[in-house]
Amino acid sequence: VQKITQQIINQALEAIASQIDFSQAPQKNAKPIVIFNSLNWMRSEVIHCPVESKNWEIYGLDGNLLPSQITFDHQLCFLANNIPSLGYRVFWLCPQKTLDRLIEDENNPEFILENHYIKVKINPETGEIDSIFDKNNHKEILQSSGNQLQFFEDKGQYWDAWNIDPNYAQHPLPNAILKSIEILESGPIQQRIRVIKQFNQSEFCQDYCLEFNSPILNIITQVNWQESHVLVKAAFSLKLESDQIYYEIPCAAIARPTRPDTAAEKAKWEVPALQWADLSDMEQNYGVSLLNDSKYGYDGQPNQLRLTLLRSAEWPDPQADKGLHQFTYSIYPHVGNWQTAKTVQRGYELNRPLRIFRPGENSHLSQNSHKMSLPPVNEFLKISADNLCIMALKQAEFSPKSWILRVYEWAGKVTELGFKSNLNLAIAENVNLLEQTTDSVTEIHPWKIVSFRLIIKKSDRP
Repeated sequence: VQKITQQIINQALEAIASQIDFSQAPQKNAKPIVIFNSLNWMRSEVIHCPVESKNWEIYGLDGNLLPSQITFDHQLCFLANNIPSLGYRVFWLCPQKTLDRLIEDENNPEFILENHYIKVKINPETGEIDSIFDKNNHKEILQSSGNQLQFFEDKGQYWDAWNIDPNYAQHPLPNAILKSIEILESGPIQQRIRVIKQFNQSEFCQDYCLEFNSPILNIITQVNWQESHVLVKAAFSLKLESDQIYYEIPCAAIARPTRPDTAAEKAKWEVPALQWADLSDMEQNYGVSLLNDSKYGYDGQPNQLRLTLLRSAEWPDPQADKGLHQFTYSIYPHVGNWQTAKTVQRGYELNRPLRIFRPGENSHLSQNSHKMSLPPVNEFLKISADNLCIMALKQAEFSPKSWILRVYEWAGKVTELGFKSNLNLAIAENVNLLEQTTDSVTEIHPWKIVSFRLIIKKSDRP
């Protein structure tokens, strides 16, 4: 399924790129790369572009050289700035003119990651996080070590692959042993520290990665997991306190108590969430979101967030969880609550990174000289409200000449849809999930899913 889906995506991106005007190259041997944004808000993110050698530089559309860095795995990384909503921007790879490059500081004796937003200290003895300091708000967010990998015995359940042992906390296992810690990168675009730990027959390789333009600390993880009946959690003890934690659910968020009273609340010692959970202390007007890209089990206490990383059930498949796992989770400290911090958007960005498309060496796309129909930077569609998220933009099931736009409201407030499209599309009517006409909607209510049928403007029809 993933292979077929990727082929469809690549074909779609190539179809768009084939119409982009690449005639304004800054140098004769420049190669275009197109950065696509599939989300409905403008984004600026660090991009990793595979290159054949270190002798490449990146230029913007204005012809100016952009800061860049060669990563440890031989990729050119740079900040792709202002990628439009549901759109793209062209950048240019050019042969390096000079040998003057920003050199990484490999003599840094401390395991520290730092940018304009936060300063992170990694403990050289444990590989855990000693400190995450918010520089702009002069605030330490950790109460004790962060990213503690906690291991528990987890067995005795009849439905082994479905149920976690309710008493797992009473059966802790020894900590993982630190094998190595090293600074992989300390360049101008991103910094990365790699920690490798051993637990029994399993190895954890975790990269703490901080980009220069972001307050989010990414923990990029690869695990060779070979255990049975072991539960692994990543714990973050925070200098915050709250009676509730918010968890993302489909098209909304749900608050759950951190001090459960009723039997029903106490039974929810492990709860599901999609892309994030957030603990915000309203007395301090500050919070922390724990984002993830594929791990959906959380638990929390008044000053702690934990994410379940791995299990190792043996029934019905004795080898179910064994093997190589790759995933990322992230810590996002912020002022205010999850709505004002736009945690929903940060979760989507982690799970739907910007896509990079490079026209082939022999393709007409790389050096088309005739005038094409699309400009080098383009925004196909934009909705004005920050608290609306596009779920789908698709061809209508029963009308090949119309399209369905589906959005939902994620912040819990009434809003109006401001719609703009350079595809000559206009809203024709409201429809339901079966794409049947419904009453017209002018306001979108909190958590509401709303669908619209779009048509080509009549004046532009052949």
